[in-house]
Amino acid sequence: MHITVQRDKLSNAVSHVSKAVSSRTTIPILTGIKIKTDDEGLTLTASDSDVSIEVQIPLEEAGEWGVTIHQPGSIVLTARIFSEIVRKLPSNEIHIQVDDRLVTQIRSGQAEFTINGMDASEYPQLPHLEEDKVFSVPCDLLKAMIRQTVFGVSTSEMRPILTGLMWSLEQGKLRFVATDSHRLASRTAMVECPDDLSFHNVVVPGKSCNELVKILDDDQNPADIVVADNQILVKSKHILFYSRLLEGTYPDTTRIIPQGSKTEITVSTKEFLQSIERASLLSREGKSNVVKLVTLPDGTVEITSNAPEIGKVTDILSPKAMEGEELKISFNAKYMIDALRAIDSSEIRASFTGPMSPFVIRPTDHDWMLHLILPVRTY
Repeated sequence: MHITVQRDKLSNAVSHVSKAVSSRTTIPILTGIKIKTDDEGLTLTASDSDVSIEVQIPLEEAGEWGVTIHQPGSIVLTARIFSEIVRKLPSNEIHIQVDDRLVTQIRSGQAEFTINGMDASEYPQLPHLEEDKVFSVPCDLLKAMIRQTVFGVSTSEMRPILTGLMWSLEQGKLRFVATDSHRLASRTAMVECPDDLSFHNVVVPGKSCNELVKILDDDQNPADIVVADNQILVKSKHILFYSRLLEGTYPDTTRIIPQGSKTEITVSTKEFLQSIERASLLSREGKSNVVKLVTLPDGTVEITSNAPEIGKVTDILSPKAMEGEELKISFNAKYMIDALRAIDSSEIRASFTGPMSPFVIRPTDHDWMLHLILPVRTY
């Protein structure tokens, strides 16, 4: 193999695929990045058997040169070393040449590296997915939907299915749900898809979703999503992102969302967030991170936190509106902060059905988003 490639394009591609390289693998070849050439350009692939990422550098794109292939071929190079080399090369052109013994020469400007490669034919093949379930979502919307829910996935392996983000699609409405059984985050959006396409219980590992957010562009270009039995594929421009799906049945979360409410508070998202953050300054130091919310007869809301060994904090908040019964409730401040940070509306409505029941937070200007939090028993 012998190629000349533009440094920034190669560096970008290497940084994208490196996210799928496993540092703890028993299969030596998976510590590498596979580099392969064909008539269309240069393709880089990396996989840790959960996530696989493939990035293509075309010969040229929008009139800009990407890569010249003098002699086609393929090689696998250790990811850690290769990515460091590419980042530190001096000139805008990089020459890569591989001989019969897999010895790889990387030249740029006056610098020259010679490193040992691995045989690309031993690299595992990426899964081939039947593309019968395909729909598209603008990249920026997909990123926003993941960011607004993925923090709710469980970090405990006790129930592995809860470490994933559940995707479902019905009548063009895409819904993401995350829960760790103490809180729930849900986000929906209308997407372009065939009328008859629907699925549910597609559970993508939270870790995969976080990696996907890092490599997608912040633009409105559509990402095509292919759902198969045990894999999902996201295609965007020159990037293919594969992730395995989690096995098992995701719990039916619709049943736990309260339908009515006894107390409703409408409040500025920013003011509420800042108040909870102030209260959690002390509760964070205590083990529980519990904050207490009490509605007062004069129409204000008192937010307090008490850490016996440090002190206490009281904050008074004037809501935009409040109706229903008086309320005293305690909750985990971190869960509330995560939810409020994910909401991109200026006002929220919190609906409570009593001090011991889960409560729901929604934006006031749309119903695409919902957060549910379980209270903490302190009374």
